[in-house]
Amino acid sequence: MANKKKKSKNWIIIVLILLVAILIAAAIFGKQGKKKGIAIEVGEVKKRTLIEKVAATGKIFPEVEIKITSDVSGEIVALNVAEGDSVKQGQLLARIDPDAYQSAVERGEAAVNTAKAQVANSKSSALSAKAQISQTEAQKEQIMAQVENLNSIHERNKSLFEQGVISQADFDLSKSNLDGVRANLRSAEASLNTAQANYESSQQSIKAQEYTVKSQQASLKELKTNLKRTSLFAPTDGVISLLNVEKGERVVGTIQMTGTELMRIANMNVMEVQVEVNESDVLKVKLQDEVEIEVDAYQDRVFKGVVTQVANSASNTTGATVVLTSDQVTNFVVTIRMESTSYNDLLGGRNFPFRPGMSASVEIFTRVEKDVLSVPIQAVTAREDKDNEDDELKELVFIHSDADTVSAVNVTTGIQDDDYIEIRTGLSEGDKIVIGPYAAVSRRLEDGKDVHIKEEDKKKKDNKEEE
Repeated sequence: MANKKKKSKNWIIIVLILLVAILIAAAIFGKQGKKKGIAIEVGEVKKRTLIEKVAATGKIFPEVEIKITSDVSGEIVALNVAEGDSVKQGQLLARIDPDAYQSAVERGEAAVNTAKAQVANSKSSALSAKAQISQTEAQKEQIMAQVENLNSIHERNKSLFEQGVISQADFDLSKSNLDGVRANLRSAEASLNTAQANYESSQQSIKAQEYTVKSQQASLKELKTNLKRTSLFAPTDGVISLLNVEKGERVVGTIQMTGTELMRIANMNVMEVQVEVNESDVLKVKLQDEVEIEVDAYQDRVFKGVVTQVANSASNTTGATVVLTSDQVTNFVVTIRMESTSYNDLLGGRNFPFRPGMSASVEIFTRVEKDVLSVPIQAVTAREDKDNEDDELKELVFIHSDADTVSAVNVTTGIQDDDYIEIRTGLSEGDKIVIGPYAAVSRRLEDGKDVHIKEEDKKKKDNKEEE
């Protein structure tokens, strides 16, 4: 019995010794198999084509949309279109009650006729004054002849009277006759002056009345224009994209104030997207830049466009009051024309596949660089330059060596897209670089640091080399 207990105890000791040996061996082999350094992912510097993009969102609008307002006020007595109707240039859209304007035209015509009648009266008075002038001038000439005759008689009688040939009574009679005719001459001259003054007055009156006629005719023309404006015609071909009024409503004309907007006519054949681009990106955008457009109403569909206009003023500073707070987001409106060739297939069964106000997101291709050295964006990190007193940041890329260490290289970067960034200086094509993980590239890695490639990344690398 004692021997059995002794043998059992020995076996327990042996098992314990074996377990300890196994654990020690596992620890030794585990330590030998564990790789030193930071686990990294590697990539290669390659030449790629990089496309710089600016993303933005906005709305779709017709490129040409005309607001129709009435120049005159009144009640809408006829409305010949509905929203969505196609119209042709010159087509009657609506009519404002013309009765009041027709009455005004009739009053204007009467005023013109009255002014013309006054001109005719003034011309008649001028003719009378002219005839009186001619008659008075004839009388004056006749009296002047009498004056000359009587003056000769009186001078002869004066000589005869001095010689005592005629009596005092005969002499006095000849003088009296001469004085009477001279008085008639003065009267005729006064009448002639009066007639000439009347004639001049009539001429001035004629001119004044003719100006009155012109004024009344201008007023009549304006009244006729207002009467014509009671009928609203389409200024161009298009579609009624918006209708704000109904038959029977009263509208205010633009003659008095801003006026009521009745409707809008849009050219739906040419559409544009208006987007807001922030101030940090707007300087990259140029006219004629190509654009990819995604419309919320058409899933998994990309349309083409081109930049046609870039606003010079921010969209939030166009009002009378400018907000100058530093937290104000500053955006600029960029207009993009949609290319019809990219949606021709949608026109079948649909005259107009896009509606004003539809939401759209765009990517503007602001710059394209072909065959430039580039690396994944996550491979580039910014660190403080300890050698610079201003603590400026420097851009670094870590190169992986075959000795499983890394070396930090200063680089200068250029254009970038969503995945890659251009390397202008510091690297050469084919260099092996560290591309991840992010925490290692951004903080943990240092020049000369020990590293090892992740197993899955190493397998991919080995497979690629075998291929």
